Amino acid sequence: MTHPATHTALSVNLNKVALVRNTRHLGIPSVLRAATLCLQAGAHGITVHPRPDARHIRADDVRELQQLLKAWPGAEFNIEGNPFHNLMDFVRELRPHQCTLVPDSEGQFTSDHGWDLATQSERLRPLIDEARSLGVRVSLFMDPVPHAMAAAKAVGAQRVELYTESYARAYGTPAQGEVLRPYTDTALAAQAVGLEVNAGHDLNRDNLAAFLRAVPGVREVSIGHALIADALELGYTETVKAYLACIDRAFDDA
Repeated sequence: MTHPATHTALSVNLNKVALVRNTRHLGIPSVLRAATLCLQAGAHGITVHPRPDARHIRADDVRELQQLLKAWPGAEFNIEGNPFHNLMDFVRELRPHQCTLVPDSEGQFTSDHGWDLATQSERLRPLIDEARSLGVRVSLFMDPVPHAMAAAKAVGAQRVELYTESYARAYGTPAQGEVLRPYTDTALAAQAVGLEVNAGHDLNRDNLAAFLRAVPGVREVSIGHALIADALELGYTETVKAYLACIDRAFDDA
């Protein structure tokens, strides 16, 4: 499965499927089944964020998904997490297509800020170098701050994932344009120094197309909570198709 270089890939985050499964001991809903249905519906990749407490995605899930994706050679496997906790163990063992480095604490409810590279670059640099030496693309979870993009490039990242919660909160309000502008500027700044751009967090069927129209060159969006919530009503297949239609609409309207 491939997508044009000018188009945006959809990676489905399966954490919430695992969260529901973990409330019982029956193995349902199945993370592997969810991944299969999403890929069959046209998703370009799968994302997981295994946290140290294994409250949703577990180590066995990550390994089983890596095996599953061998049957989908055009799909990407993106593993997110804090490289100072458990992420690098998965990177070394499984060598996914991409690792997204996120500065969350061990008990954090959800990711809620990007890296402060002024204080963390020296700690990150050897781990980024190691991941790249293993053939794993490195993306840094970043706030929409244009001047930070040069530092992300300097520390060795190949992509940045823009943290989009502030945009999602502002969507549909009078502040939408003002909040969106730094994302546009940050994407341009990233591309100017040779970084590619991903995006994610609280993107949904309502706000996705407007974001992609305004923010140039987004290579991938990683969407979990909203997509899985929609799938409870629509099913995985129709939900993935709906998100792909949002992406298509953004490019059709551009």
